[in-house]
Amino acid sequence: MNHPQTYRGRRVVVLGLAKSGVSVAKVFHSYGAAVVVNDQKEREKCPEASELDALGISVICGGHPEDLITEETALLIKNPGIPYHVGPVRAAEALGIEIVTEVEVAYWLSPAPIIGITGSNGKTTTTTWTGKLMEAAGMKPIVAGNIGRPLCEAAEEATADQWVVAELSSFQLKGTSSFKPRVAVLLNLAETHLDYHGDMDDYVASKARLFANQTSEDTAVLNWDDPVCRRLAEMLQARLLPFAAYQRLDSGVYLEPPYPAAGEVDKAAVDSRQIVWKSDKGVIRIAAAAELGIPGRHNAANALAAVAAVLAAGADPKLLAEPLRSFRGVEHRLEYVGSFRGVAYYNDSKATNPTATTMSVGSLKEPIVLIAGGLDRGSDYMDLLPMFKSRVRAVVSIGQTREKISRVAELAGLTEVVTVDPLEDAESTLRQAVREAAALARPGDAVLLSPACASWDMFQSYEQRGRIFKESAHTL
Repeated sequence: MNHPQTYRGRRVVVLGLAKSGVSVAKVFHSYGAAVVVNDQKEREKCPEASELDALGISVICGGHPEDLITEETALLIKNPGIPYHVGPVRAAEALGIEIVTEVEVAYWLSPAPIIGITGSNGKTTTTTWTGKLMEAAGMKPIVAGNIGRPLCEAAEEATADQWVVAELSSFQLKGTSSFKPRVAVLLNLAETHLDYHGDMDDYVASKARLFANQTSEDTAVLNWDDPVCRRLAEMLQARLLPFAAYQRLDSGVYLEPPYPAAGEVDKAAVDSRQIVWKSDKGVIRIAAAAELGIPGRHNAANALAAVAAVLAAGADPKLLAEPLRSFRGVEHRLEYVGSFRGVAYYNDSKATNPTATTMSVGSLKEPIVLIAGGLDRGSDYMDLLPMFKSRVRAVVSIGQTREKISRVAELAGLTEVVTVDPLEDAESTLRQAVREAAALARPGDAVLLSPACASWDMFQSYEQRGRIFKESAHTL
């Protein structure tokens, strides 16, 4: 697509309301486009519709009209979560109409350079941490994207002396064509969202869109511990700045000494590791890994990525130690809720795949009573088996995958496994799961909500799931 100003007087269809749909509809309306917004939900479930109506924007709810996409349609802007097989998207494809997501629009709007951050796990933590590091370095960041604030809104607010720090999903990146971040960060790649992408090739290709338009004046930050990320380095036109927690690098941001590989004995003292930046100017110590504000090896890797991103943007490395120490994480990501009757409770509702759950479980030292389960995307969850055997004492399962997860727990040899069948509503079911977990927990244990599944079988979002868990823990 071109700049939104080039669509004046032309028909632009926005598919899907929510925050990003409202934001992008307003943008094109302000530039004089003939905007039509369509959402499959009934009108009473689209509270955003009235706001657009008041501006004179056409809003159609309750289904997709057959004549929504016509030969006069110049552009289709799709909510990232809407799959490509729905009728309006297929109609646009058949007519050769360009299909983009809000990310593409934001790129055209933003006068500020963009740091784009994606990956299967750790996006929100790394994006938020990057923003905190940039604030400490006096770089005036605006944090937006998949993290909650619409990217178009941030792009319109930004000025040329700021930075837009954007969390980006594979769904968002798949719908880009010319999007080009100044700094592109890929944290890791694990098998997830295959119900949307169809296969791993499409998922990886969608993530790789982050680097597609970068040039030698831009920087690509890649996780050198991840073999899939390393392979993507072959396609780069940008400068490479790798990061690694498990190996030393000839240049890049890494831990010194590194973490040992899986199965190897850690011979280094925990408090001896340093985050260092090695370049042609030498080696600079950034901070002690033991002083990071949030626990876990995966969060050390997130810290390395955030440091690499802000260094690529020109931050002074001497200003980064304090925000690395003071950052305490974000809501729903291994969030400490409190201790009740000698048991600690943690909300990790954002762990929507087995890899994320495994990393979170490995970050805690206590014996764990795990609450897991949610939307069934076809996995057998056998990749949870090693973690169940080594780190989990008891399991409470919920959601569509409850039987699968209970079965894996039993195969792991766990004897305390509770399967919570659906009650009258999702909130009652999760509250019952928390009560069951509390009954299984012993003083010194941790009750961890880390579902390994998306929330949409029972809840509107992982945020809602996490809030109910926290309320349930506080009212035991």
